[in-house]
Amino acid sequence: MLGKSLFTIALIFFLPDLFGQGKSNDLQITPLTGDFYIYTTYNLYEGEKIPANGMYLVTAKGVVLFDTPWDTAQFQPLLDSIKVRHQKQVVLCISTHFHEDRTAGLEFYRSQGIKTYTTILTDSLSKKTNKKRAESLIAKDTIFNIGGYTFETYYPGPGHSPDNIIIWFNEQQLLYGACLIKSASDDNLGNLGDANKLEYASTIKKVQKKCRNPKYIIVGHGDWTDLRSLKHTGVMAEDLRKIKAGKSTMK
Repeated sequence: MLGKSLFTIALIFFLPDLFGQGKSNDLQITPLTGDFYIYTTYNLYEGEKIPANGMYLVTAKGVVLFDTPWDTAQFQPLLDSIKVRHQKQVVLCISTHFHEDRTAGLEFYRSQGIKTYTTILTDSLSKKTNKKRAESLIAKDTIFNIGGYTFETYYPGPGHSPDNIIIWFNEQQLLYGACLIKSASDDNLGNLGDANKLEYASTIKKVQKKCRNPKYIIVGHGDWTDLRSLKHTGVMAEDLRKIKAGKSTMK
């Protein structure tokens, strides 16, 4: 009888780890502020293990997921972790552009009954490049109201990709920038394979105008704790524009 009781206590104690809650090698969940949490998964890019940041919001109507895990093995563990930690289900998922580090889990989450969204432009690019697609499409900048929270999807123009959007929480002054915004410690703009090198800087300026004095800025990769990230991205984007413009002039 004593052995069974000890086993039960041990099982309860270690249950969060079984579901990947908190920190593990492949999935990290970090409280941001209030009902907002940052989750980080990993994948290989050019032979290097790279972290990808997503976010979720716990509301009275369920959990809203912003982007999906990059690591396909973490789709279900993320849902399990959220369920164990908050006793709530994920009800909505919005991906911010068509790259796999944002969209990889869309069809899986759709199969779990979660409402999935991307913009029409993202869906077009996802279809063209054989990426995962959402069930519902956003035709224009849209305000969502769910479980006592309000946020807006905003398309500032092409930058990291032709379709990158940001999510703005005006009341909380929280900017979810995803891959459009680079970490303040980054020394370059990362993957520019689908970038608009001439327009990137003007797109960042539009974000700065839209999202005044953010208290939190969540970047797609790396350290998200430094508020200089948006300005730093703008500086790098302007340098890139000058280089690109100079090359165009020489032709």
